[in-house]
Formats: sequence, structure tokens, C-alpha cells
Amino acid sequence: MPAIGPESCDLFENAMIDNHQTTLVTGVAGFIGFHIARSLLDKGDRVIGIDNLNPYYDISLKKARLEQIISHHNLTFYHKDINDLGALKKIFSQHHIDKVCNLAAQAGVRYSIQNPFTYQESNIRGFLNLLEMARQFPIKNFVFASSSSVYGNNKKLPFAVEDSVDTPISLYGVTKRTNELMAYAYSHLFKIPLTGLRYFTVYGPWGRPDMALFLFTRSILDGRPIDIYNFGKMKRDFTYIDDIADGTISALNTPFSYEIFNLGNSKTEELMELIKIIQEELGVEAKKNFLPLQPGDVPETYANIEKTKKMLGFNPKTSLRTGIRKFLAWYKDYYKIG
Repeated sequence: MPAIGPESCDLFENAMIDNHQTTLVTGVAGFIGFHIARSLLDKGDRVIGIDNLNPYYDISLKKARLEQIISHHNLTFYHKDINDLGALKKIFSQHHIDKVCNLAAQAGVRYSIQNPFTYQESNIRGFLNLLEMARQFPIKNFVFASSSSVYGNNKKLPFAVEDSVDTPISLYGVTKRTNELMAYAYSHLFKIPLTGLRYFTVYGPWGRPDMALFLFTRSILDGRPIDIYNFGKMKRDFTYIDDIADGTISALNTPFSYEIFNLGNSKTEELMELIKIIQEELGVEAKKNFLPLQPGDVPETYANIEKTKKMLGFNPKTSLRTGIRKFLAWYKDYYKIG
């Protein structure tokens, strides 16, 4: 298996089959991007992957994800940044790209408070670069990651795509709402088929280390206290990664002139229930540090997915306990625990 590094990652290209679609997946070394790319490859499609391997979290985890797919004969990987318009033009010129799946973005609500310009560069400028490529190089479909963060502190539950999203309370949410508006304009002006997916608290194997499930698991196994915000009075629509991948690929295969969909489990869960299940599955009682609500955070998220079910056939199947169990099995195997 080839080593993954800044130089060796510049381009991995192998012989490709000609009778399948080619999808550009940005953020391919990220949590969701990796799973989408692997699913597409398993289905026989060709994948052009882009990732800048930024150090927002442990790069070795991103490289380990890449190592799972890098030797696949239908994958071409570029160690590039979507902010690099010249690099994108070269990639689009060299490959016939049928679909774009944009998952490259600076993630994290709390991080956006301390590092706002990072979000401007990746989530706004990088997204605009991709829209321009779709304008210059005709494609069949363009699907991009939005977020439940666009709903801000909306009081109406569950959140529906028809609800007002004019008052996001984090810069991260602002950038994702901006993506939706930019996409609408490009769809209207240039007839590019564009679909935005508002993801709700995605979790599962190969997940992000800055997310609650990963943080709690690591701290509990290390014997350190876990930080529980809003004194535990939090609810989230936890959505398992395989369900997210299925919904995203359905969107890629179903072009619309312009649409927005919620991708969530459509079941809001108590944060304390998440912690309870982790403790039971690990057989360890967590040390708990209760704290106030963090700036930019919301007490509850909950997805209305009726539109998504009807138009994309989306049907999340994974229960919270099953998903946590699968994550913990991966975590112990990846970190050689037990």
C-alpha cells in the first residue's frame, strides 16, 4: 500500500473502466467524503478525489482513510486545495467529470469563532471556484454539503427545509447558508443542476475527532472527565454515516435544477442518552464535567425528512445504539485497544 504524504499524494492515477460515471469528490480524505468515495468505488464508478489534508485535526487519520481506497484502480487522487483555481481548471480539463460532490469545507461551529477567515477561504471562495468550474465544464449534477447549522436557534421543531433560515448563530452556519444562495444563483443563471444537503450530526467509524462521540470515547477510555455543555440539556438528531452515504449518493443520482434536502435520522436524542450508551458499551462510568452552553451552539436539532423520503427515497435505518456499537468497534481496532 503506498505511503501517503504531501508529495506522494499529488496524484494517484490508475487504469479506469469507461462504462461508469465519474464523480469529483472534494474533501475525499474527510469523514463523509471518504465514505462517499468508497461507496461510489464499490458500485463501480470512477472517482476523482481532492483533499488538501489540512491540520484542523489529526492528519494521520485522514491519511489512514485514504489508505483504505488509494490503491483502487478507479480512483484518481489529487493533493490539492479547492481554493487553487488553477489546479481545479487543470483537473477539469484533464478529466471528463460527470458529477461533483463537494464535501470540502472547514467544519466546526466553535472553531469558526476563533478562526473566521479560514471559513471564508474554504467555504466561500473554494465553493465559488467549484461553481465556476461547473459553469465552464458542463456536468450532469452538482451535490454539496450544507448543514443543520443554517437553522440557527429556530424554535419550530422538527426543522423543515421550508423554514426560515435567515438567522444562523455561527459563522459556520452563515457560510453554509451562503453556499445555498450561491448555488441558487448559479442554477438560475447557468442552468447547473445543484442540490444542497443539510447534514444532521453525522457519526460512525472513521469519524471526526472533534465530534462528541469521538471526544467522549477518547476521554472515557483515557480516564479523563468529559465536558458536557448546557449541563446536559442537549438534544441532537444523530445520523449514522452509512445512512448519510446512501442519501448523498441518491442525490447524486437524482439531479434537480435546484433543491435543498435534510439528511437526518428524524429522531432527536438526549445527549445524556448518548453518554449512557457509550458507558454501557464500554463498561466504564464517565467522569462528568457539566458546563454552560457554548457560544454558537444550539440546544436541539431535529430533522423533518418527509421531503427527502419522497424525492430521494431516503430511509435511515441505523439506531443510535447500533451506530455507537459500530463506532466503538472501529475505534478499538484503529487505536489497538483491548
